Amino acid sequence: MTSPSEPTDPVETRVRAALAGVVDPEIRRPITDLGMLRSIEVRDAADAGEPGAAGPGAAGTGAAGPGEGRHVVVGVDLTVASCPMRDTLVNDVAAAVAAVPGVGSVAVELGVMTPEQRQSLRSRLRGGSGDPVIPFSQPGSLTKVYAIASGKGGVGKSSVTANLAVALAAEGLSVGVLDADIYGFSIPRMLGVTRQPTRVDSMLLPPIAHGVKVVSIGMFVPEGQPVVWRGPMLHRALEQFLADVFWGDLDVLLLDLPPGTGDIAISVAQLLPGSEIVVVTTPQAAAAEVAERAGSVAIQTSQGVVGVVENMSWLEQPDGSRLHVFGSGGGERVAKRLTTLLGSDVPLLGQVPLDVAVREGGDAGLPVVLADPDSAAAKVLQEVARALAGRRRGLAGRSLGISPV
Repeated sequence: MTSPSEPTDPVETRVRAALAGVVDPEIRRPITDLGMLRSIEVRDAADAGEPGAAGPGAAGTGAAGPGEGRHVVVGVDLTVASCPMRDTLVNDVAAAVAAVPGVGSVAVELGVMTPEQRQSLRSRLRGGSGDPVIPFSQPGSLTKVYAIASGKGGVGKSSVTANLAVALAAEGLSVGVLDADIYGFSIPRMLGVTRQPTRVDSMLLPPIAHGVKVVSIGMFVPEGQPVVWRGPMLHRALEQFLADVFWGDLDVLLLDLPPGTGDIAISVAQLLPGSEIVVVTTPQAAAAEVAERAGSVAIQTSQGVVGVVENMSWLEQPDGSRLHVFGSGGGERVAKRLTTLLGSDVPLLGQVPLDVAVREGGDAGLPVVLADPDSAAAKVLQEVARALAGRRRGLAGRSLGISPV
């Protein structure tokens, strides 16, 4: 005997299977797994004009399907009424159902999740617990966490972060960027993000740009308003961005740190003990000396240093020669010095030449690795991204499944 929950209409069965392939554009999981699919109603074509069942706060949206066949009304509950991706979701649902054999037309009717449904969703996304935790500090986490650091400002640390994130995503990895430069945030502009995260009660769903999930304090403060916080507030903000944001199953998380070795650098080491540092410097001797200090903080925080990226290494001349605007050798000196200080190999991962396209891409929200992937700067950044992607996550903080006798 068939249970009431099981569809008996073969068209409904095929529609339900098709909807299992529709992914929520923010959470990046099937809507059938998230409890967003409220109902499926299959009618004869003659009944297509009748209103379908609508949930609380629903708004109807229709889409015509190809050829002749049954009329299908799909009820979908949005996480919040103001969901910024509702049009994308409606179009994806309508397209998936319209392609099902036997379907002639489709109507998508929107509702909104109840508080109980949202609580269930948060619990499901957090692995059965509704309480926020930092997933990247859990023993079973396989996410590689790289803190992009510099000794001083103006060396292009944020440009390097944005381009590495997009390049890693282009390699097929799931990538997130946390703009931890609370005072000097610039990641939203560089990645072209203009909206806030979607709030599902106490959980934040990060915007996605160029395949990268992005969160920054810049999404929450009015334009032109400075952030005037002291140490405890900075720590709390970083903690909330790590725990309250639903990052999903990331392969790589990049943190764009503020310059120097202050509160945020210390908080990152405390909250993410398995994180590793990538040091960005310019060839200039003064910048390299300060960059060494940014890297050597790993001695006190017990973090690893993955390597050094030298930015603005030279300016290519029309005749093919190189003009070393900021001197030369700074990146190599930092790498050698950190290798000696830390007692482990710290390689020079790459030298990124000066390129107007890097600046233009950052201003336009389209990183150079996408805007001009064949440029010299983009190629170096892509190589650095591949080097980071190919590294295995260390055993720090991970359970080995061994118990003392």
